[in-house]
Amino acid sequence: MRGEPSCPKCGGRVRAPGLFSDTWQCALHGTVHPLQPVVPPSVEALGVVVQRAQVPVWMPWPLPVGWLFTGVACAGDDRSGGRATAVACTGPGPLGGPGELLLIAEELGVGLGARYAGIDGPDPGPHMCVDKPPHAKVLAAGRPTALWHVDGAPADRAVFAGEARGLWLWAIAWPEQSGLLLYDELVLTDLREAGAEVDLLPCGAISPRILG
Repeated sequence: MRGEPSCPKCGGRVRAPGLFSDTWQCALHGTVHPLQPVVPPSVEALGVVVQRAQVPVWMPWPLPVGWLFTGVACAGDDRSGGRATAVACTGPGPLGGPGELLLIAEELGVGLGARYAGIDGPDPGPHMCVDKPPHAKVLAAGRPTALWHVDGAPADRAVFAGEARGLWLWAIAWPEQSGLLLYDELVLTDLREAGAEVDLLPCGAISPRILG
């Protein structure tokens, strides 16, 4: 696990604001919203991200049977707040074996979702098959939300993207067959609006997916 902020687009080192720049800088990508160090999953770690987030913190709620919360990540600093969030969940896949799901909410241009998806970023738009009907739908904060398949991702994962609350919503599943979860009208809750029941969230070991 990294102990310092990194670039949300490439994972490289970033330079903190200083004398010559008032923004975080990546040598490759210029100004970025820094990805904060990922810590082991806990209700407390999730609460820190929820409190600072300026974008939704999406989670399937209730979690599918047998699934656990296995990580959370946030891009942004103390001044700007969280401009992208990623939540990892792990459990039995729909066709057997373990499955993993990452849900990312982000502002335009942050690039965290594209990094996890394994595609050229920063945004999914050029890779989305929007000339076809949506491939999946979720219920995001009570609103039916269409998701399209994202082309160009590695074969080991299924990647979908759409728009929720005026921001990008990515859903990335491993292995690729676990993408079937998205065909079941998964119910997503923005944890910024969740109640005390989140304190009972079942936590598992950290997902290597959230570590990038």
